[in-house]
Amino acid sequence: MNVVLPFFAVLALILAGYVGVKVLDLKFLFGVLLPYAAIAVFIGGFVYRIVRWAKSPVPFRIPTTCGQQKSLDWIESDRLDNPHDTKGVIARMALEILFFRSLFRNTKTEIKDGPKVVYGPNLWLWAAALAFHYSFLTIFVRHLRFFTEPVPMLVGLLNEADGFFQVGVPPVMVTSLVILGALGFLLLRRLFTPQIRYISLAADYFPLFLIIGIAGTGVLLRHFVRTDIVGVKELAMGLVSFKPAIPQGVHWLFYVHLLLVTTLIAYFPWSKLMHMGGVFLSPTRNLANNNRMVRHVNPWNGPVKVHTYEEYEDDFREKMKAAGLPVDKE
Repeated sequence: MNVVLPFFAVLALILAGYVGVKVLDLKFLFGVLLPYAAIAVFIGGFVYRIVRWAKSPVPFRIPTTCGQQKSLDWIESDRLDNPHDTKGVIARMALEILFFRSLFRNTKTEIKDGPKVVYGPNLWLWAAALAFHYSFLTIFVRHLRFFTEPVPMLVGLLNEADGFFQVGVPPVMVTSLVILGALGFLLLRRLFTPQIRYISLAADYFPLFLIIGIAGTGVLLRHFVRTDIVGVKELAMGLVSFKPAIPQGVHWLFYVHLLLVTTLIAYFPWSKLMHMGGVFLSPTRNLANNNRMVRHVNPWNGPVKVHTYEEYEDDFREKMKAAGLPVDKE
């Protein structure tokens, strides 16, 4: 059910978009009202989650480390795996955010004949994750051409670089193939790896099916279903300028594509996708491990009444003597 329910939820969204636009002609709802509502939910939810995380007390340094900690001068420390200053933390965070360093170092464990436990690299997951995230980022930046006039030079250059194969008209974009391949790998990994399937929930499958739906409808709109691109840009420019207008000639599949995008935007702050913002506030990543250099005192500790040993002995001295226990004072 963790797989079936998210799958049919995405199908229901596609059907709702088709019926709403093709049958009921609710283009203003799907083209204007829902995108504005989704953006409002995204901004409010994102800010709420970040503020809530930022207010969480972190009285102690709890970075996740696997290298030599900074101690004596003649012992070389690991500046990236066990940073002890701000520069090391920035370098570690940069490698984590831009290149998924911890995922690159991830290993898999298997039981071979013997029985014998064997450890090995798990680079396919790292490669698929990196390919998906950078493809998604590239596609997002390319779509800025619909929301800007004139189109920034960087967006135009990226669009040309993404379609450098010049296969077909319009050209097939490299990121379209890469993102679909990466999403397929991530989905099949969850479906056919028993350990991963066991811990996977509906909240893990729903974003996958949703993004696959977005990428799939996008490819269909670009290569198979002709729609009015000028009308699409007119709608997008109207949204960003707060002068929305529904153009004529836009295919119903575009509104389905837009509905899936708005669903992802509204769902984003309340899902595991919020690791995009949470990674910056993770105390296991953004803290320097200087526990041997600085004494960290919990500022939330209140005064505690201490019962010293001298007071304890005063209370129980006679009973301790009777039991044969040594005492400091006779």
